[in-house]
Order: sequence, then structure tokens, then C-alpha cells
Amino acid sequence: MPHLPSSLEKYARHPVLLGTALLTATGLASRIIGFFYRIFLSHTIGAQGMGIYQLIFPVFTLGIAFCGAGIQTAISKYTAEAVGAGRCPQVYLYAGLILSVGLSFACTFIIYTSSDLVASAILDEPRCSELLKIISLSLPLAAVHSCINGYYYGLQKTFVPSVSQLLEQVCRVLCVYLIYRVCQTQGRTVTAAMAVWGMVAGELAGALFSMTVIRFTKCTQHLFASLRSIFSFSLPLTANRVLINFINSTEAILIPICLKTYGYSNEDALSLFGILTGMAMPMILFPSVLTNSVSVMLLPSISQAKAQKNQTLIHRTIRRTIESCLVLGFASTLFFLLTYSMIGQYLFANTLAGLYIRTLSFICPFMFLSTTLNSILHGLGYPTATFTLNLIGCLMRIAIIWIFVPVYGIRAYLYGLLASQITTSLCAVFLLNRSKELQ
Repeated sequence: MPHLPSSLEKYARHPVLLGTALLTATGLASRIIGFFYRIFLSHTIGAQGMGIYQLIFPVFTLGIAFCGAGIQTAISKYTAEAVGAGRCPQVYLYAGLILSVGLSFACTFIIYTSSDLVASAILDEPRCSELLKIISLSLPLAAVHSCINGYYYGLQKTFVPSVSQLLEQVCRVLCVYLIYRVCQTQGRTVTAAMAVWGMVAGELAGALFSMTVIRFTKCTQHLFASLRSIFSFSLPLTANRVLINFINSTEAILIPICLKTYGYSNEDALSLFGILTGMAMPMILFPSVLTNSVSVMLLPSISQAKAQKNQTLIHRTIRRTIESCLVLGFASTLFFLLTYSMIGQYLFANTLAGLYIRTLSFICPFMFLSTTLNSILHGLGYPTATFTLNLIGCLMRIAIIWIFVPVYGIRAYLYGLLASQITTSLCAVFLLNRSKELQ
């Protein structure tokens, strides 16, 4: 075997570092593509179109949480434990696919058949009905993609999830661009439906790639026992995430409604919502590609360290995680404070987007810290604690939207985001400090 350079040998000995580096590289490439994609959308469908497009995401993320989020985490956890114990891990993938894909078809049917009701009665925007029907088609594809990714995360092999993530983004953008060119050629109006079809195409590409590269085996021994394990672990986690996503969905739906109460017209409220959620927030979340990659790799790593009762490794991982997140967070805050005007004016051609970025920049250290510490809490076996922290943050934001946004406008929500992130990140540090595994 050829000798690796010393820098590569370091990564080869530490799958968390190697996995994080690979996820970060592809995630960064995906974010860069997505960054220019957002600029393209802002110029083609406008701020109001972005607002309508963003309104369907509460329903979509609720569906994803119901049929896949908790199951992916369960697959990752049990796969890591099976590898550590020398057992066949793929049976947990099969069990997860059975549960997740079955639930996804049920979600697709419900959203598709009730799209008119949801758009009019819940989202308060009838134009979302067509978009909901389109986006519901992507749920089974996302379920397959999510389960296979969870399996590879459990193996601490990130090549397939990384490439599939990048492929998904590339196919999404290419599909949207092709639709845009066809609409231009035929003189048809470009609408938000173009972007939603792009999401379906991206999920299809990611699912097909994942299914093509994985080597399925006849490892079906103890399938029913694995089903019970996946179900029992994922049930409270899925319930937690569904509840959290339901509250997050309520938060997103309330913003344009309360902005109208403040005095904006329906068009202006949707435009502000589109600028905030479709331009400013994606920009703020751009550096989180690193912390998201770390979070994915931390769960199986911490789970294995806990099983081996390696407290030294757990302590060191937590300390380095906190230090790294704070450095990245404060550097991101400084960057956005120095460049917010240029970003808003030259990239999005929208001054308000820049002003929102300036205010939101202060949440970076706390948001990055909260994301990674929640993953550590999951790895230590405290899903209820993360649920409680997320619930506290969501309820804080909803209360601020309901009480203060109708009086003070969108700035009240921006300050509410900062308050909730500070609260949840500090509470996560406190819980880890009190954890029995770390005493």
C-alpha cells in the first residue's frame, strides 16, 4: 500500500475528521451553487414569488420529519453499534426503508389530495396549492435518499452522501434553468412552480444515485427485531421532530399573517417574507455547512465512545466542538457586519436583504453551537433534552411573532431569533455539564 502523506494519515486515522472534511467540501460546493441559485431565483420570480415559494416549505419539512428524520438517525445509530459489535448492519437499512417509504407514500397522498384546503385555510395563499401537489411527489424519493445516507453515516463513510448531496443540488439547478429557458423561448410566465419541479428533480437524482451505488446484500436475519428497534428508537424522535416542525411551520405561516396585521398589504407581506427566508437567512446559514457536517459525524462517533465508556474522548470532542463553533461563529458575524451592504445591493439587488443580514449576523455563534451540541446530546442518548431545547426556542419565537410583530414589525422577529438561539445554546452547554456520562 503506498505511503500516505502525514497530513492524510492523520485524517485516515480519524473517520470523524475525514468524514467531516468530505461532507464540508461537497457541502460547500453545494452551498456555493445554491447561493447563486438563490440569486437567480430572486431575479426571475421576484421577492413575492420567493415568498410564495418559501410558504410551502413548512408543509414539506413537516412531511420530511414525519417520514424520514427520526428514522435516518435511528439507522445511523444502530448501524454504528452493529459495526462495533461485529454484526451485519444492513438489516437496519432495510428496516428503515420499509418504515420510511411506507410513511412517505401516506404523506404524499394526504398533501396531494388536500392541497387546496391547506393552501387556502392554513397558508392563507391559494396560489400555493399547485406547488404543494408538486412538492408532495418528492417525499418518497427523499425517504429513500435519507435512509441510505443514514446507513452510510453510521458506517462513518461519507462519500455516497456527499456526492448525492452535490448531485441533487446540480440537478435541481439544471432542471430549473432548463424550464426557465423553455418558458423564455415560448413566452410563458416564469412562476415559483419552476423551482418546485427543480426540487423534485434533485431528489430523484439523489435517490437514484444512492440506490445505484449501494451494494444490497441478503442480510435480512432478525429483520423484524430490527424493525422493532428502529421503530422504538425513532418513534419518540420522530414525534419530537414532527412537533418541532409543526411549531416551526406555525412560526413561518404566522410571519406574513402578522405582517399584514402590522399594516402591510398581502403582496408586501409576502415580499418581506421572501426577502427574509429566501435571501437573508440562506446567506446567514451559508457557513453552517461546516457545523452541519460535524454534527452528522458526531452522533455515531459519540455513540461509539459512549458504548466503549471512553469519557476522555467525549470530553475532548465536546471541548473542541465548542471552541471551533465559537471561532467560526464570531468570524462569520464579523464577515457579515463588514459586507452586508454589498451583499444586499450587488448580489440580491435588494437593500432590505442586506439590512436583515446585518441584524441576523449576531446569531451565528449561538446557532452553530446549538446545532453541534444537540448532535452530541443525541449521541449520549438524550433525545428528550434536545426536543425540550428546540421546543423552548420555537415557543419563544412564536410568542414574539404573535405579540410583537403586529406592533413593531419584522425587526421584532429578527431580535426574537437572536434571543432564542442564545437561550437554547446556553441551555445545551448547561445540560452537557450536568450529564452523568461526563461526571
